Amino acid sequence: MFASVIDSHCHLADAVFVDDLVTVVTRAKAAGVVSALCIVSAHEADELARVPVVRAVWPEARFAAGIHPHHAGSFAGRIDEAVAVLAAAIGSAEAVVVGEIGLDYHYDLAPRAVQREVFAAQVALAGRLGLSVAIHTREAMEDTLAVLREAAPAVRGVMHCFSGSADEARGALDLGFQLSISGIVTFPKGGNVREVAAFAPADSLLVETDAPFLAPVPYRGKRNEPAWVTETLGAVAKTRGMAPDRLATIISENFARLIA
Repeated sequence: MFASVIDSHCHLADAVFVDDLVTVVTRAKAAGVVSALCIVSAHEADELARVPVVRAVWPEARFAAGIHPHHAGSFAGRIDEAVAVLAAAIGSAEAVVVGEIGLDYHYDLAPRAVQREVFAAQVALAGRLGLSVAIHTREAMEDTLAVLREAAPAVRGVMHCFSGSADEARGALDLGFQLSISGIVTFPKGGNVREVAAFAPADSLLVETDAPFLAPVPYRGKRNEPAWVTETLGAVAKTRGMAPDRLATIISENFARLIA
């Protein structure tokens, strides 16, 4: 057990945690996980309604709200409405981060032009509110960085579940963004993530579960949960030749800057 670990990205308001949320949080605390950033879909009333439940079970948890790129198509031609929906969700959830937002050209569940419009509008709102952003980008790093450059230096944030190349990592770091490392760092084919975790400055790193997704080794294939962020932390520390507790302390400081 670590003294102090933070899961910088999880989905505890998801329906899959309704039946055993208390047990999941209890296991997280027993593992030394002191806080988490819980991601909520801004347009999903059921998730927003579960925010007070999660907060009651885990008062130290913080929340983020955003419109995921998969759902951007719902707001085609209605960008002002997307911004209004996001603003209302931020207020309802008392969100300290806008996210996850971004671009996903792998699944292309929304037209790319619409994804970019909705993404840019959310980044702009985050800038106006002085909030960090949590970025989802898949096979779309060039366009993602272009949108963020347009908003710089007003917007800061984190590249959630970073799984790109070293050059893409440097592009994000050049914008002052943090990199959040997920359980992929423990996968046999996660060599690129281990490379990034090894060279990125320690003060730019976070760790996450993305629970209920991407459970790390040795839990791969199971429903992920915040307690297992310790496996990711240990793997990142190993790649860097650092003591895990020391890295956990640095990550806590990085997280504090993200949500400030």
